[in-house]
Amino acid sequence: MFRPILVFDSGVGGLSVLSEIRSLLPGRDYVYLFDNARLPYGELADQVLISGCVDLIVRLSNQLDAALVVVACNTASTLVLPELRRQLDIPVVGVVPAIKPAAALSKACEIGLLATPGTIKRDYTHRLIGEFAKDTQVHLFSSSELVILAERKMAGVPIPEAELVKILEPIKQTGLDVLVLGCTHFPMLKAEMCAALGDNVSLLDSGKAVARRVMSLLPDSVQQSAKMGTLCGFYTTVSLDTGLKRTLMLLGFSELTHFPPQKKSIEVG
Repeated sequence: MFRPILVFDSGVGGLSVLSEIRSLLPGRDYVYLFDNARLPYGELADQVLISGCVDLIVRLSNQLDAALVVVACNTASTLVLPELRRQLDIPVVGVVPAIKPAAALSKACEIGLLATPGTIKRDYTHRLIGEFAKDTQVHLFSSSELVILAERKMAGVPIPEAELVKILEPIKQTGLDVLVLGCTHFPMLKAEMCAALGDNVSLLDSGKAVARRVMSLLPDSVQQSAKMGTLCGFYTTVSLDTGLKRTLMLLGFSELTHFPPQKKSIEVG
């Protein structure tokens, strides 16, 4: 019996990464931890984000005896991985913007990074650009509104097309041909974004790369049986609305559990 894989995000965006991992490792059991008490992460101070994430992930990982942790959030990954790896003795996999493959893919040598304000300002992000896109023009776009739109979509609320078009209009004004989706929420809006941006812009995210990394760290899983594993738990830091609960049950989560943060980790100022 395999120990579960714990996938963490500030919201439902990490489900896009979970889907990619599960397609490569269908026989594993998965638990999802959703810190909706502090969504969106892109607006939080660095130390508040670090202490809150580490508290939640370490406590639940130990409680579940997890085999591996995936921090399926670009904003959190740019900050919390060193401390998590110090406190946990299991593999911890993060998500980073797909700058390197985007620069290689662009024929115009002009790409964009669409992410939360927190990811855009991180030194880590700018080091990625300097290392892998130094000969490419990189446009930076930040949005917390798209995070909320993705959350609403998962809850069954229609996406207002005019609002999405307005958010994406600055991207259309550039000459870029590859746009990096630097937040795991954004692939959930991929169809709507493609319609708004047109056929000349390719959208790129890190989901498949993360899945391959997880598979490389759990080699025993390659020899697993063909039997499908389970989505055996969905943990949230505050209660969910009815629409999102319905969506999660339809996705196959067998249990929705309240997992409150410690008081010190929910402070935002």
